[in-house]
Amino acid sequence: MSWRAAFAAQARACAGLGSPFTARLLQGFADHGLPEGAVAQRIGSWPGDISGSGASVPLRLAGALHGLVLEGRDAALAAVYPPTEADELALRRAASAAILAQEEWVLRRLDTAPQTNEVARSAALIVAARWLSGQTGLPTVLSELGASAGLNLIFDRYALQTPDGRLGPADARVLLAPDWRGAPATGAEPRIAARAGVDLAPRDPAADRLRLLSYVWPDQPERLARIAAALDEAAALRPELAQGDAVDWLQQRLAQPRPGYLHLVFHTVAWQYFPKGLQARGEALLAEAGTRATPDAPLARFGMEADGARPGAALTLTLWPGGTAQPVGRFDFHGRWIDWRPPGP
Repeated sequence: MSWRAAFAAQARACAGLGSPFTARLLQGFADHGLPEGAVAQRIGSWPGDISGSGASVPLRLAGALHGLVLEGRDAALAAVYPPTEADELALRRAASAAILAQEEWVLRRLDTAPQTNEVARSAALIVAARWLSGQTGLPTVLSELGASAGLNLIFDRYALQTPDGRLGPADARVLLAPDWRGAPATGAEPRIAARAGVDLAPRDPAADRLRLLSYVWPDQPERLARIAAALDEAAALRPELAQGDAVDWLQQRLAQPRPGYLHLVFHTVAWQYFPKGLQARGEALLAEAGTRATPDAPLARFGMEADGARPGAALTLTLWPGGTAQPVGRFDFHGRWIDWRPPGP
């Protein structure tokens, strides 16, 4: 896929996910090109898949430009960003000028993949953890693969509005309210005994705050406010985050006996980006650990990942002993709706 096609495809995805501003920004580059210089050369010669299924280069650039605005580095660019309603030509000219003026900074930001930290995905984690707690009656140990800043690792600190009422702590800083489809949320309030996550590039919720917010699309103020509140919560709780290979870390976590606890391994829009060999090794590790699971020390895996189908992402759940992976519904990538279909009795 050419870089122009990748930018156009990402623009369509942004439009479908409710960000017409980001769609206009990226489509403008696709139609008219990037300003000539080091950034254009790097993107034009990017090795491998630069689309949203690969390196997500269009979103790397969009995040870099939003970062310039959030960090106060370019007043002219900020003047055409939301809430201002600038026309396409003014936006493209300001963005192109910013790329040239801040070339070295933008190039550094292109080095790392976007880290969305979409806390609305925690709605699916809440309902899955409640169902598992109802099934096992045990306190839960959490292990997250692809944790970034750990915002979804603290899902028990968020409240969830369901058709049957509000779940979660009364003093929650974050309230999630997806459109509800499917079955009601059942089970028991999870008791989180311990939590830890891993990421190739974990982020500090305080020190990296503006960088993390830069990956949120600037015309979505509700998402920005929600993630900002979650960053405050994570900065206070400081969940344990390790830097490293997810499957190496998972092997160590699975090797630890946990009698009297449910061990819940989960990932949200992360597993799909692991290399195929890493995925196969991770699957084998989980299957082997599942053979050692007992009713007193069960193991569960919950995933929210793209599967090529629509709408949204697939929700899958496996609980050992037993160990049959089951589809349990679908979920919007940005948490706007949930279709929850838990396993039968």
